[in-house]
Amino acid sequence: MDRTAIYNNVRGVSKGNLGIPFLLLLVLGMVTLPMPPFLLDTLFTFNIALSIVVLLVCVYAMRPLDFAVFPTILLIATLMRLALNVASTRVVLLYGHEGGDAAGKVIEAFGEVVIGGNYVVGLVVFLILVIINFVVVTKGAGRISEVSARFTLDAMPGKQMAIDADLNAGLISQDDAKTRRQEVTQEADFYGSMDGASKFVRGDAVAGILILVINILGGLGIGMLQHDLSFELAARYYSLLTIGDGLVAQIPSLLLSTAAAIMVTRVNSSQDMGKQVIGQLFGSPKALAVAAAILFIMGSIPGMPHVAFLSLAIAAGVGAYFIQQRNLAAAAAEQVQEAAAKSAPTEPEQDAKELDWDDVMPVDMIGLEVGYRLIPMVDKLQGGQLLNRIKGVRKKLSQDLGFLVPSVHIRDNLDLMPGAYRITLMGVTVGESEVYPDRDLAINPGQVFGTLKGINVKDPAFGLDAVWIEQSQKEQAQTLGYTVVDAGTVVATHLNQILQAHSHELMGHDEVQKLLDLLAKTSPKLVEELVPGKLSVSTLLKVLQNLLMEQVPVKDFRTITESLAEAVARTQDPQGLTAAVRISLSRMIVQNVVGNDDELPVITLDPQLEQLLLGSVQRGEGNEGLVIEPTMAERLQTSLAGVAQQQEVAGRASILLVAAPIRPLLAKFVRYGEHQISVLSYQEIPENKRVTIIATVGGQS
Repeated sequence: MDRTAIYNNVRGVSKGNLGIPFLLLLVLGMVTLPMPPFLLDTLFTFNIALSIVVLLVCVYAMRPLDFAVFPTILLIATLMRLALNVASTRVVLLYGHEGGDAAGKVIEAFGEVVIGGNYVVGLVVFLILVIINFVVVTKGAGRISEVSARFTLDAMPGKQMAIDADLNAGLISQDDAKTRRQEVTQEADFYGSMDGASKFVRGDAVAGILILVINILGGLGIGMLQHDLSFELAARYYSLLTIGDGLVAQIPSLLLSTAAAIMVTRVNSSQDMGKQVIGQLFGSPKALAVAAAILFIMGSIPGMPHVAFLSLAIAAGVGAYFIQQRNLAAAAAEQVQEAAAKSAPTEPEQDAKELDWDDVMPVDMIGLEVGYRLIPMVDKLQGGQLLNRIKGVRKKLSQDLGFLVPSVHIRDNLDLMPGAYRITLMGVTVGESEVYPDRDLAINPGQVFGTLKGINVKDPAFGLDAVWIEQSQKEQAQTLGYTVVDAGTVVATHLNQILQAHSHELMGHDEVQKLLDLLAKTSPKLVEELVPGKLSVSTLLKVLQNLLMEQVPVKDFRTITESLAEAVARTQDPQGLTAAVRISLSRMIVQNVVGNDDELPVITLDPQLEQLLLGSVQRGEGNEGLVIEPTMAERLQTSLAGVAQQQEVAGRASILLVAAPIRPLLAKFVRYGEHQISVLSYQEIPENKRVTIIATVGGQS
């Protein structure tokens, strides 16, 4: 073996790669090999220290996932403790007739000092510890772990959909969404592991009782039959050593059981347990004041221990007084800050300027009108977060679509209901709904495990069944599988959906010119040759609007202009130019629909219907729309809706594959249907995709 291999092996051992296997071998050695008393003392002390460290880590952990390795440590500590029991049992039975420190100083100390050398008292203390550990702590922690694991698994779909909703609304990035999904999965794994680990702790408590009984009976038999000890002396020697051994094992076991109970009863917070207890238990002075009064009354009763009750009553009263003073000081400081904020000059006062044409705007390109109850949601001084969320929506849409989405002009409208809002485009209402700022919206994603009490509505963005619930019901709703969002997220998501659907209306001449200016910095010859020499800005705008109307982003603007520069020699018709651009963007279009799947499931038209439509277009009858007999159109629409619904249930996209001349007309035909269907031409299928026909529609029934 060369030096590099030796170095790598040593480095692997130093980094702990062999630490766990070595520990397991050590446990196996303790079970099978005899151990001297001084080594037992060391390992017993290490076991107690390990239990104390684990307990303190659980106390100071901010949330359960901060100590995700706890179930594994619990298992290893339990196995080591059981192995120590086996090793100490061997020493007690072999040398217990000598008495004293025959099994080590630690066992002797627990047998003599802790229980005063009285094995009857020791037996009672041991049984009490086992009952506390087995009946109270371990059983409760096991039940909480079991329920938490089940509820966490049930709530996973709702949490995942909430993450997807925040991502779609632009509130979080892809990396944040990935991190939150990993946390949801880790949380489920943690509680599942804790459910199993609690069974080990419970079994350890049962094993402690059995080991105690076996050791006492075995010690009496060995002492009296093999070493000729009297019953009283054998009982004293072996009982004290056995009970000391049991106490040495049960105290770490009780510490670990308590640590497990603390961990599974923790609630995610940014504070450790000590700060949580102080902040929540002593946050209000009323509880301490009432407790002080009750203690004072009890201490005044004749025959009661006056000193104890009255001293605690005085301490509780003093504590309530100081908490009240602290709260009053905090409230006064908050009022001073609010007054200073109100008296400060506003931004218009600081930056006052003369009116000019920039202040004249007949209509808002994108407008959001809110009722008076929603004003705090858009007021940063009152903690409103809606402005930041709308900014996130605009940023994500701009990145996805390929051009800068105009800003949203927000204003209050007293003509609206107090909790209503209205979204406008070019001054025309395109969406409106009503929200409840003091409630959360629980959305039914399609499968839930119960009902909620609240105001039943439809989700304004997707039309799903939803319930406005009290904020205190959020955890319950997530457990039942609902996706829970606040009022601000509802408005932002609704705005996001509307802007996506009307993105072609947001693209104008100024946006096209800005895209050309940006492209000219990297491809000046391309822009100089195309615009305005071969193609006008108006025609280019129409092509881009056609693409956006069918949810095709224009962020690959260089490919779009290159394909236009080649196609403009053949046609100046915007529809023909759009078809040429779509062929150049075919890989992106198909990827946006089906992702990276090699298989492309498509729906095709009945050959006779397709020939009929092609003939209609070639005769010039399809310029203003499809010429289809009404009964045939209804049958085609019904067939497409049925296949699209089946694809939605299977979690797959619906794609209608048709001939290129009729593709724009069929795209318009299905655009405003209930189900989302992408219409592609045969020329738009990339070579690396395998087409699979899943249905043919439009034939005679």
